[in-house]
Amino acid sequence: GLSEYDIDSDGTVVAFAHGPEGARLLALGSSEAPREIAFTENGLTYVRVSDGTLTAIAGAFTRPSALVRIDLAGGAEERLREASSLTVDPAYLARPELISFPTSGGRTAYAWYYPPTNPDAVAPEGEAPPLVVMSHGGPTSQARTSLSLDRQAFTSRGFAVVDVDYGGSTGYGRAFRDQLREQWGVVDVEDCSAVATWLAEQGHADSERMAIRGGSAGGYTTLATLCFKDVFSAGTSFYGLGDLEAFTDITHKFESRYMDVLIGPYPEMAERYRERSPDHYSDRIGCPVLVMQGADDKIVPPSQAEGIVRALQRNGLPHAYILFEGEGHGFRMAANQRRALEAELSFYAQVFGFELADEFAPLEVSGL
Repeated sequence: GLSEYDIDSDGTVVAFAHGPEGARLLALGSSEAPREIAFTENGLTYVRVSDGTLTAIAGAFTRPSALVRIDLAGGAEERLREASSLTVDPAYLARPELISFPTSGGRTAYAWYYPPTNPDAVAPEGEAPPLVVMSHGGPTSQARTSLSLDRQAFTSRGFAVVDVDYGGSTGYGRAFRDQLREQWGVVDVEDCSAVATWLAEQGHADSERMAIRGGSAGGYTTLATLCFKDVFSAGTSFYGLGDLEAFTDITHKFESRYMDVLIGPYPEMAERYRERSPDHYSDRIGCPVLVMQGADDKIVPPSQAEGIVRALQRNGLPHAYILFEGEGHGFRMAANQRRALEAELSFYAQVFGFELADEFAPLEVSGL
């Protein structure tokens, strides 16, 4: 599983921790203060520990994820196998910067900012870059900084990207994590909007060319933000929730009570579910939207996406809808992953009014 800690045979707990102070690998014995273990990777998941040796999947900013082994006593590291043999010149890769920013209610939230990065291109003088705001799934997960070629596809083409750890995200302490209790659709929406506004004020983004995107729970945050805030000029939802009330009947067993924590118990709080459902407020969306969905998705079925698409059609808003046959909750086929990314880039190019250097089939956007 996705464990970020494990217990050694002598009872020592070894845990990977992430927060504003950075990434740390800690060993916690029964009678001693936590000991920090030096390591060079910037993220560890699937942590397993046995007889003083840690094995995990490690992420890095500039190279593919890898299976690694770390000696907990001496700190020696070994990369056993990399997920890909692909190599990219680091000069073309944007490096993440952890930022904190003010948001609603006097709170502080966090995000990873990636500047436009391409040694072969220079932006027009005095022009701030278009911005892509990413809202992670979960929603109580966190933004990961491991190498993402999707993310770099934007930064290498002149976009700034910010991957938001909104209130409720894992990795910043229990109080921060609890901010999303019964506040899903409020805190995440506020924080994704706040970081875009803040970056524009700092000169790191063009306030007229800002998009928000996300998948699953991040798709819900995207749609809710477009309904309840007037910050973004475009949005892309991947298999995002539109009707929270309907989702209580169709969700899978593993997450069957998740919504009780995120929204409140149902049906006692049914009105709150309706108040936070983009389906009920889709007439408020005022910008172009791209919707992508897997035809075989059992977690967020196509009916969720199609409700939003019907509203976009009814209101005459520019939009595009791509239904990928044979795909479930998340796209797995390489051809579909490529098409989804190309479609999204084409969508932003048309909405923001610039030409892509790439030669691929343009996306047909209805009403644009």
